[in-house]
Amino acid sequence: MQTRSTPGAMLKAMREKPPLVQCITNYVAMNVAANVLLAAGASPAMVHAAEEAGEFAGLASALTVNIGTLSTQWIDGMQAAAKAATSAGKPWVLDPVAHYATAFRRDAVAALLALKPTIIRGNASEIIALAGGESRGQGVDSRDPVEQAEGSARWLAERQQAVVAVTGAVDFVTDGERAVRITGGSALMPQVTALGCSLTCLVGAFAATVPEDLFGATVAALATFAIAGEEAALGAAGPGSFAWRFLDALNALDAETLDARARISAA
Repeated sequence: MQTRSTPGAMLKAMREKPPLVQCITNYVAMNVAANVLLAAGASPAMVHAAEEAGEFAGLASALTVNIGTLSTQWIDGMQAAAKAATSAGKPWVLDPVAHYATAFRRDAVAALLALKPTIIRGNASEIIALAGGESRGQGVDSRDPVEQAEGSARWLAERQQAVVAVTGAVDFVTDGERAVRITGGSALMPQVTALGCSLTCLVGAFAATVPEDLFGATVAALATFAIAGEEAALGAAGPGSFAWRFLDALNALDAETLDARARISAA
């Protein structure tokens, strides 16, 4: 077995050499996402200003871009960082939050897609709409089941030559050829703001650790989140206590437990 061929081995490698991940994410998610990366063993940097985002992307090991709270200035920073990451051969992850909601968001995500993200992570409604389908999404909430987005994800992965992850009750990941489903997590997770945005940042951390296997890195990140979510739910009385328990569970998760408990099946 190769050194970094399992989710647990990837988690261990990430912690042994914590990657610097540039997270251009939204105002709501910044604190949560930074804490999630620190708990998992990575090093977050919330750098989004157009004046420095491109330069910083050349220094970081990976870039994540989340369009949750947009402005023209933030879009300039996102594009500069994405161009720099691509030029430097660094993986970058696009989280197209509610991209279908307004013309401003649709234009922003179209420009970012043209810059060729290596990984795209979204909920079912976002991925269906990104592939040109009709979704039932309202704002940032998905109103479509993950299984309904699987065909859209495969098409999008082939068109963009990227790994596409659809997250929900059962996650789905494809690179257009391979595809898997990841089971786990907790029903409390959608009740804690910014966990999905934080997952995008964690995908970036795993991608930085295993840039030669972006499909495997994405699967490992989602499996890590799923197991941490299951563990956190065991003692949680509701979303408030779940939130801090999730950080603790993520920090305590080890490679052996992740590999033993991850439920990943071919799709």
